[in-house]
Amino acid sequence: MDAVEDIKGRLSIEDVISRYVELKRAGRNFRGLSPFTNEKTPSFMVSPEKQIWHDFSSSKGGNMFSFVMEMEGVDFKGALELLARQAGIDLSQYRSSQSSQRGKQKERLHKVLELAAKFYQAHLKQNKQALEYIFKTRGFNKDMALAFQLGYSPDDGNALTKFLLGKDFKLAELKQAGLTTQTYREPRDMFRGRIMIPLMDPFGAVIGFTARLLDSSTHPSTIRQAYGGEPSRTTSSGSAPPKYINTPATLLYDKSRHIFGLHLAKEAIRKTGYAVVVEGNMDVIASHQAGIKQVVATAGTAMTEPHFKLLTRLTHDVRIAFDQDKAGLAAAERTIPLAAKTDISLSIITISEGKDPDELIKKGKDKWQQVIDAPQYALDWLIERYQKQLDITSAQGKRQFSDIVLSVLRRLTDSVEQDHYIVRLSELISVSPDALRTKLAQGDKTEQWPRLKQKINSHQIAVDHAQRDLIKTQNHLLAIMLMQPGLRMYIKLLTDDMLLDTSGKKLLNFLQKHPKYVFDEKTMLPDVSGEFCQILVLLYEELYKSLELLELRYEAAQLQARLIRQYVKTKKTEIAGIMRAQGETPKLLEQAKQFDSLLNVIKDKVNG
Repeated sequence: MDAVEDIKGRLSIEDVISRYVELKRAGRNFRGLSPFTNEKTPSFMVSPEKQIWHDFSSSKGGNMFSFVMEMEGVDFKGALELLARQAGIDLSQYRSSQSSQRGKQKERLHKVLELAAKFYQAHLKQNKQALEYIFKTRGFNKDMALAFQLGYSPDDGNALTKFLLGKDFKLAELKQAGLTTQTYREPRDMFRGRIMIPLMDPFGAVIGFTARLLDSSTHPSTIRQAYGGEPSRTTSSGSAPPKYINTPATLLYDKSRHIFGLHLAKEAIRKTGYAVVVEGNMDVIASHQAGIKQVVATAGTAMTEPHFKLLTRLTHDVRIAFDQDKAGLAAAERTIPLAAKTDISLSIITISEGKDPDELIKKGKDKWQQVIDAPQYALDWLIERYQKQLDITSAQGKRQFSDIVLSVLRRLTDSVEQDHYIVRLSELISVSPDALRTKLAQGDKTEQWPRLKQKINSHQIAVDHAQRDLIKTQNHLLAIMLMQPGLRMYIKLLTDDMLLDTSGKKLLNFLQKHPKYVFDEKTMLPDVSGEFCQILVLLYEELYKSLELLELRYEAAQLQARLIRQYVKTKKTEIAGIMRAQGETPKLLEQAKQFDSLLNVIKDKVNG
């Protein structure tokens, strides 16, 4: 039994996509506005016949699973689970007995947590102090309270536990969900007398809670909690419990992987092209209420590599806006090497007015948007930070400063970027670039950060646009080449390193080896993705099918020239960077000359 095929059999791609995009019939296909770009003319196509989609503005495409992965920011497993629920399919019947049992256990925990969230919401309406805190003290409106499902845990000891046991849930399940704790006498609610903020997965399903204590100086439960209520969360001296507590690690909740507010921020992150990570859940809610919704939070300042990997499914531009205290600044610094591991372009947002985003938003949402729009690239921020802390005119200060900066530069694989900061550092501390390069090559045995393989790219947004344009050019040319054997002379000059993705490379190699091949949708090409070919067919039918052969020849020539020009530009930039770092060599000069010759060939062919 194949769950994927059964889901495809029950769901149509147009029904799945229409949950996110308004589609209108356009002949055999459907058309709509791109959910990935801010376009005004529809260029997003869905083919019910081929069960594929393609977005001409971003050059993305695939099947219903890849679409859900793009829109929801989840992996294939997450998309499979979401579509299985839509199709009414129980995935446990496709799993082994052990994994099936685990799946059913997760389902039960989801249900009990959802019911707990409703319980807390109902009790919020009944507690005047909690309502006053949310709507007056914090200034949240009703829409935000509902969107984030804010609630209140009654201070009755075991009110939630009794309620859930009465709904046929077992005590063991309540403990596994992190809702109930066992005292020496009886089970008690994990959270009591607190504002409840549900933690949700990327689909919006509750997986845990953050609980904020109401004002400890006036809250009636403070003394009781200090002597037995939440005993594991109080000090040995019997002081008041902490302001915030979270659900402990469970089968569903792992703070090192959870991003608060992502289910409500996904669309805004895709539209704006970046994500802002703040320190507190309340900061997220305040920002969303101000209409700036590309904002999420982690558990305090504990930013992890899995957090970055999750965000890369939506964007590679991440902006950190932690609190402006010592802990927040130190945490921002710790994120720099983590971001590099996941190819994130990391920048830091400095809040000069107020200690956190919530305070700044209260002064005006425009002020918050202004600082978001003016982030500082993480490496520049780090240099400026230590430039203020150290005496870089002294020998000791120069050594410490260069140690810190070079420990980051050593992890950059982009030689152009690395050389840029070598020159800048040499100017700041009045040391020759060669001396810094020697120190860089020697390494530093005292480094605290692990070695990174990926680069920190200060121009990630520009790179994303360049790659998108390159893929678009590549796919348009391959679409014509696939459907028009008589025009395949335009791929003779191409090599597979000119293309970015594996599917394109494989198709190019196949067509070069079989120049007279006539495409048949019923026949699978060896080693070439059938779905990729179908996307190219859809692209050809929409853009090129109605053109005369002479027009197609012109289009193919222009696309070939554009692809080669983009490739040569990238390669010559790489060579220039190596020359700046290592000096000119005959080999590098010869490579540059060959690229110039290739450009001349293309120029002659286009003009001819």
